[in-house]
Amino acid sequence: MREADRRTALGSVWLRDEPEPTRSRLSREDIVATAIRVLDRDGLDTFSMRVMAAELGTAATSALYWRIANKNDLLELVVDTVLGDALVEVQGDWREQATGVLMAAYQALCAHPWAAQLLPTHAGLGPNYQALTDRVQGILAAAGFKGTHLDSAVSAVVHYLIGSAVADSAWLSVVRRSGLSEARWASKSADRMGLDSHHLAAYLNPESTAGPESRFTSGLRVIFIGLRPRQIS
Repeated sequence: MREADRRTALGSVWLRDEPEPTRSRLSREDIVATAIRVLDRDGLDTFSMRVMAAELGTAATSALYWRIANKNDLLELVVDTVLGDALVEVQGDWREQATGVLMAAYQALCAHPWAAQLLPTHAGLGPNYQALTDRVQGILAAAGFKGTHLDSAVSAVVHYLIGSAVADSAWLSVVRRSGLSEARWASKSADRMGLDSHHLAAYLNPESTAGPESRFTSGLRVIFIGLRPRQIS
C-alpha cells in the first residue's frame, strides 16, 4: 500500500497509527491547538489545510502534512479535543452526576459552536468521546441500569446531547452569518418565520431562562424523570 493510502485507510484518524516522530518542533498537539484557535476565530466554512498552513507559516507546512494527513483527520482531532473539557467529576446521586457530565459536554460544545456541527460526521471514535460515553455508562450502571436498558438509556441521553448541540449550533450559525446580534436578528426575522420577536430573541440568548442552556437542562430533567434503573429482557 502506498504511504498516502496507508495514512488515510479505514476512514478515521483514530484507526491508524500516529506518524513516526520527526525533527520538527511542531507536534500534533501544536497543530490541533492552532486549528481550534482558527476555528474559533473564523468558523468552519472557510477552514482548510491551506488556511492552516498559512497560519502555521511556510516553514511548518511540510510538518503539518506529515503529522496530519488531511482536513478530515484534523477535524476529528479538534472535535475530540473540545470534548475533553467534559471529562469532569460530579458529586450527587446518579441523576446529578449524569446531568453534570452532560452539561459540561454541552457547554464545551457551545464554547466552540463549530464543534457541534462536526458531531454528526467527525465524532464517535475519539478517546474523549469514548471516555464521555463510558462515564455516562458507568454512572447509570452504578445506579442499577442493566443489559439492553443500560444501552438504551446511554443512547437516549448521549443522543439528546448531540441533537441539542447540533440544533442550537445551527441556529447560532445562521445568526453569525448575518453579522447581527441575536436580538437584532430576531427582530428582523421573526415576522418572516411567523414568530414573536421577543420569544425568538429569548430562545437564542444563552443568558435567557428560555435560552439554549436552560432548555438543555430542562430536557435532561424530562428524560431522567422517565428513566428508572431496571433491566429489560
